[in-house]
Amino acid sequence: MINPEALTEALSEYLPRQRWFSGADAAVPELRLKSVEPLRTEWPALLQVLVEARLPVDGQMRTATYQVVLGLRPVDSRQAFLEGKPEAILCELDTDLGAALAYDALIDPELAVTLLQVVAPGEEAGRARYLGADQSNTSVVFDERLIMKLFRRVPEGPNPDAEITRALVEVGFTNVARPVAEWRGDAGDFAMVNEFLVGGSEGFTLALTSLRDLYDRRCPPAEAGGDFAPESSRLGAITAEMHIALAQAFGAGPGDADLWAGDMEAHLERVRLPALDPDRVRAVYRRLREVDDPGPALRVHGDYHLGQVMRTDAGWYVLDFEGEPDRPLAERRRPSSPLRDVAGLVRSFHYAAEVALREWGSEPDDELRALGASWEQRNAGAFVAGYLGTEGIDAVLPGADADRRLVQAAFELDKAVYEVGYEQSHRPDWVNIPLSAVHRILEAIT
Repeated sequence: MINPEALTEALSEYLPRQRWFSGADAAVPELRLKSVEPLRTEWPALLQVLVEARLPVDGQMRTATYQVVLGLRPVDSRQAFLEGKPEAILCELDTDLGAALAYDALIDPELAVTLLQVVAPGEEAGRARYLGADQSNTSVVFDERLIMKLFRRVPEGPNPDAEITRALVEVGFTNVARPVAEWRGDAGDFAMVNEFLVGGSEGFTLALTSLRDLYDRRCPPAEAGGDFAPESSRLGAITAEMHIALAQAFGAGPGDADLWAGDMEAHLERVRLPALDPDRVRAVYRRLREVDDPGPALRVHGDYHLGQVMRTDAGWYVLDFEGEPDRPLAERRRPSSPLRDVAGLVRSFHYAAEVALREWGSEPDDELRALGASWEQRNAGAFVAGYLGTEGIDAVLPGADADRRLVQAAFELDKAVYEVGYEQSHRPDWVNIPLSAVHRILEAIT
């Protein structure tokens, strides 16, 4: 038994240090323990802790439930996996087993395997490789065969990643990592285990490789040895096949441009756009409301970019269907236009070109900037062409080309606005990347 007050106090200092905790900017969040579930009661012990956090967001108090899986070992034990990971250590606690050091259990190879057996009974593993935490989850690879994703924020409802992956497989879409097991409880979805895509390369990494070759050779993108356009076209086709499968799995209904514009305007209110008149952005959203045919609405990926796709010898695979974690769950699960995903991937080509320029070291010259813009235009065009050229995709898009272009542009603008807010909170020195996109999109359509 652990003293609840001591655990809550320790968590109030621990949580803001975690990347996956959305209240990282809050000094001390208001916490309430919801449950402490023992998963292993001998050394090393394993606990699942659900904690409710109240945080100030946009001037209002918001509540979210977080999952912390704790390992407990004797305080005098020395473990190599703890070295260099101070952020993973919670504190020392008094327990029924004695004085214990509490820490993130997923960095402990032995306890990670124990947790795998909780999530996927019957799955045996000899080795666990900690991948680390992304913005809202933590992942561990077992025997280079399975990958377990632990959901850190537990929503009140199905986790979209588990929900959509399962549904896509059921309708025969195979370009996702095959689900093996899910860990669910009354409070929500806790974790999922999928097949690990051996030898896969993340799309953003491949794009940067292409851009480095381009910047080194200083030649037209089509002539560079690492031309990425053929892969972009294939990725466009896989994206279209995913949207057709999503419509089959969840159904499709009439698109609601007024609702989409309302979401965009609400998000615009939460973001500061320095040196830019927000009325120009609102004018685009008003045009979206007036579009003749917005096309159907269906479940979509919701946070689609080059970091969410992986290239293997078998082709492109789509990952991480949770949607943008800073948006409410109800909004992430709401049917939307598939052009929202198209817009997100198109925006990702811009990010890749800019990140590669930043890697260059010295100040990029005008020739390099022009090459980056040309690479972006070529690959975005190839992606959209591959997407639109896929049989059956017309059924989930606006009927008129002009309407399609306007809907896509509005979602590109919304994505860039979202990126401005994200960079302001997480990487202020990158904020000019999406800001430049906001300016460019506005110039093109207003």
